[in-house]
Amino acid sequence: MTDMTPPMTYARYLALDDLLACQHPQSELDDEMLFIIIHQTKELWLKQIIREMHLAKAQVQADALVPAYKALARVSRIQAVMTLSWDILSTMTPSDYSRFRHVLGPSSGFQSDQFRTVEYLLGLKDGSFLKYQDDRPQAQAAMRAALETPSIWDDAIAAAARAGLPIPAEVLNRDVSQPYVANPAVEAAFLTVYRQPDRYWELYQLAEKLVDLDDAMASWRHKHVVTVERVIGGKRGTGGTAGVSYLQATLAKRAFPELWSLRTEL
Repeated sequence: MTDMTPPMTYARYLALDDLLACQHPQSELDDEMLFIIIHQTKELWLKQIIREMHLAKAQVQADALVPAYKALARVSRIQAVMTLSWDILSTMTPSDYSRFRHVLGPSSGFQSDQFRTVEYLLGLKDGSFLKYQDDRPQAQAAMRAALETPSIWDDAIAAAARAGLPIPAEVLNRDVSQPYVANPAVEAAFLTVYRQPDRYWELYQLAEKLVDLDDAMASWRHKHVVTVERVIGGKRGTGGTAGVSYLQATLAKRAFPELWSLRTEL
């Protein structure tokens, strides 16, 4: 029989017809299309971040720390691209946004399941966000799986313990679905890593790759705050959030607190 499958094309490989049909503005305004595309693009990048984070976690759990650097470096570069996208959104003025904001209803980026999954994978655990996916069981299940499994920081701490560094049992056996609380013994262990980088080179480089992620996340949050303040000022956000004041409260979040505090002791 003759193979009737047509040759692969660029459009078919990328499913372009499906992809380009995913934008459904609720108004005729050009700015709404920009708003949709910016956020859909972010969700695509978040999908890739989640994939890379799962790969890095599996490698760290297997003590393949050097291979994990690639996935973590890729994540930090994706974060940089996402941060730059706020500059594109900021070309939309307050007047532009106010003309179509009403069509968003109670929807909000606050409800992004993939963003919360990334936070969970980093170690910023907060189960209260699960309720926003009650109408999307599959998305909620993915979030819950990330919530209830060790974060990349839990994995790194466990790797440090396997390398012979003194990590308390209560840290290694903690309830990983709960927010991580900085521990002096973990700081002391990684302080040893930073004071003896030649001896603990792989852990040292892993720690710096993780700091890159935290650094990039802080930059993303800061640019998010500035962009939202520029576009809506002090108004409440869609979905009932407090807007800029809520976003400002997130700026101090750190997924790997000991990797920041130990610097004061070096």
